[in-house]
Amino acid sequence: MDRNPARAVAYYRTSSAANVGEEKDSLRRQQEAVRQYARSHGLEIVAEFYDAAVSGADPIDERPAFADLLGRVRDNGVCVVLVEDPTRFARDLAVQLTGHEMLKRLGVELVPANCPEHFRDDTPTAVMVRQILGAVSQFEKAQLVRKLRAARERKRAETGRCEGRSPVAAPVLAEAKRLARRSPKTGQRRSLRAIAAELARLGHLGPSGKPYGAESVKRMLTG
Repeated sequence: MDRNPARAVAYYRTSSAANVGEEKDSLRRQQEAVRQYARSHGLEIVAEFYDAAVSGADPIDERPAFADLLGRVRDNGVCVVLVEDPTRFARDLAVQLTGHEMLKRLGVELVPANCPEHFRDDTPTAVMVRQILGAVSQFEKAQLVRKLRAARERKRAETGRCEGRSPVAAPVLAEAKRLARRSPKTGQRRSLRAIAAELARLGHLGPSGKPYGAESVKRMLTG
């Protein structure tokens, strides 16, 4: 298929359900950066894709919106995927590098609006810099997870409480089971993480107000 160098799609991602919603700044900030870049470089954004409450460590082809994006670039001659910055594409270094390679094999360029040359230069130095930046981002994410875990453990030690699992509401169970069915088009099923992300997008969150995890979805489907 002939690809049009002026056609682009935009990809947005928000990690936490706490940053999802019209009143939140994350999506709006990403949109402004990407759209401004497109205008200043003569690119036409033909579609926008948003993964809400999806971890930057999740494989890109397991993210619901990015899976739709891949279908669009394969079938519609799109040449460019625009993101606000490399971490919106992926925080995990391995995911970032493998995802970038996947797009390159499709003949699609990945362009972060705030550092357009990040994925373009293939010199050894540039590759090393990308890997270092990706590793730093991955380290920062791991540090944050560790601190949050430590805070939960301190609270549990102070209060002496270890809360059991709250029952899952019937509408959430029904929606999870619906999402777990095979696609009538592809015959494939969503991954547990993809189901959890879609539940969050639909407003179905866990008792703590955070998205359900893959293990929680698994318990819903098997319990």
